Amino acid sequence: MSMNTQGRPTTPGAATGSLGSGPAALLPAEPLLFEIGDRDHSGVDLPDIEVPEDRLGGLRRKSELDLPGLTEPEAMRHYVRLSRRNYSIDSGMYPLGSCTMKHNPRLNEKMARLPGFADIHPLQPVSTVSGALGVMAELSHWLMELTNTAAVALSPKAGAHGELCGMMAIKAAHAAKGQGHRKIVLVPESAHGTNPATAAFLGYSVKSIDANDNGTVDVEAVKAALSGDVAAIMLTNPNTCGLFESQIIEIAAAVHEAGAYFYCDGANFNAIMGVVRPGDLGIDAMHINLHKTFSTPHGGGGPGAGPVVLSEALAPFAPVPFLRKDGEGIDLVEHVEGSAFGRLTAFHGQMGMYVRALTYMLSHGADGLAQAARDAVLNANYLKARLEDLFSAPFNGQPVMHEALFDDEFLKGTGVSTLDFAKAMIDEGFHPMTMYFPLVVHGAMLIEPTESESLQTLDAFVMTMRELAEDARSGNAERFTSAPTRAPLRRLDETRAARQPRLKWIAPDDALEAAQ
Repeated sequence: MSMNTQGRPTTPGAATGSLGSGPAALLPAEPLLFEIGDRDHSGVDLPDIEVPEDRLGGLRRKSELDLPGLTEPEAMRHYVRLSRRNYSIDSGMYPLGSCTMKHNPRLNEKMARLPGFADIHPLQPVSTVSGALGVMAELSHWLMELTNTAAVALSPKAGAHGELCGMMAIKAAHAAKGQGHRKIVLVPESAHGTNPATAAFLGYSVKSIDANDNGTVDVEAVKAALSGDVAAIMLTNPNTCGLFESQIIEIAAAVHEAGAYFYCDGANFNAIMGVVRPGDLGIDAMHINLHKTFSTPHGGGGPGAGPVVLSEALAPFAPVPFLRKDGEGIDLVEHVEGSAFGRLTAFHGQMGMYVRALTYMLSHGADGLAQAARDAVLNANYLKARLEDLFSAPFNGQPVMHEALFDDEFLKGTGVSTLDFAKAMIDEGFHPMTMYFPLVVHGAMLIEPTESESLQTLDAFVMTMRELAEDARSGNAERFTSAPTRAPLRRLDETRAARQPRLKWIAPDDALEAAQ
């Protein structure tokens, strides 16, 4: 390879823009790559090539690719500067309720990057991946052990995908019994939005079940909604108000007596893992978010994994591929058997997620997993106890599970909304909690500290939240309605950004910029 002979522009500021000097340069306005680089140079030399023929059926590009040329230092610094403007779990607490953003142990990452796991390909011969199959079988064993269920499908890629898997198994089970007429699915009003969406996607009619005054589902309301046309109930436990469904065993019995199945949304399994086995409560199917409960990374669209555990009644309807242990080892079943609904996805799933989750399980052990769940519950109740005299809790007077729920009643008459309050948290160095969810509570503020946070971190969070609440109630609305003022960017028009997104970069109009 020849040495680079093109050179780079040396005019001061030509490559990096005006970053300034002194303290302001510590957090500069970072332009886009298109604005940093130019189209006349490149950081590497590529040889000129001749393309003898057009093999793209006339679709070959006719114009220049129009990509900016940058050196390696320019590209590296650009992304490092962007990373310093981003909030992450490695830089601070993420109090998002129903998202479980907790610390991801680096041991998990080290194991997932072992060549035998990181470098395998889904199409290579099964005989060459016996170690990976062993990891998957071990993970499957412990998922079934933790939930007291008979089978598990590892292939779903996330929670909603797992819901689809479980409900397809339920649909197949009804069809096998000649009960395809069951077209109704019961969904509590506090459910995750994916629950009714999944049911509707599969052709079911959704019937909502109202929450009682305690924020949970009443067994009598379920019984009143049951009929011979009901296929299943989709119930989250612990639910999205951060509460344990105290009548879940009675609900399961009523559902089964009516000939329906019990799908449990296991998004909040991290609150009860190692302490309560959902199978003992009567569930027939439940997805488990490995990227929440067992500390594998998530966010930004993935990667994720949402295995589904199945009861004995639904085990025959698990999708392929699945693992089967026999006397000679582990068999990867690729062909549909019996009345199973078929294949959910092309390949088995996210290998890296399996490795991380199993590493988390084995490094904690049974007692450690139970302790993590108890610590998550303890931290949430600690926050609730420290804040409920200033904040308004819609279901006060009862302990919570992994998250504490507040509403906006304490802000009434202040001119400050839940959104304003959350924006002010950014100025104080904390990521906002989940806002306006669950929908059963007006102006909801859902806070989940997880088990990762220390007492010192929780106390710092509490002090900030209390100071903000007191300032809002004292009449200082301007602090909140103008926030954030100390973030890299001020308050954005998020509604307009969602409805009118700019999906393509367009060079700015120099004349317009000069006029501004």
